[in-house]
Amino acid sequence: MDRDSHTDEEIKQIFSLKNVAVIGMSKNQEKAAHYVPKYLSQNGYNIMPVNPTADEILDKKCYPSVEDIPEPIDIVDVFRPSDQVLPVVQQAIKMKPKVIWLQEGIHNAEAEELARQEGIKVVFNRCMLAEHQRLF
Repeated sequence: MDRDSHTDEEIKQIFSLKNVAVIGMSKNQEKAAHYVPKYLSQNGYNIMPVNPTADEILDKKCYPSVEDIPEPIDIVDVFRPSDQVLPVVQQAIKMKPKVIWLQEGIHNAEAEELARQEGIKVVFNRCMLAEHQRLF
């Protein structure tokens, strides 16, 4: 699986956005879906966990779905299997984020095209933590 074709400058611009909804954020500290958003939070990002099975992660209120988040969302960071991405993106589009970021190993061409048609940038098969460390 290739990754998207964004340049380093485009990725840096994405990192200037601060409100990040994390779909599938985990309570398990050993999972990337926990330590990646934790890293982002420690680096100045406003993390909004989305996990219907948790009330709170990292002392932050969890939301059952992205549509339940009451504040503006810049980036929707997705930690879900590729075959579960389409409904997540369909919900996320309603929130009008600027970027949908599919973490490393996640790629769904139909969902990505749908987001692009709505004017939303799509990053796929890249880790936010690794990219942030590489560029900053």
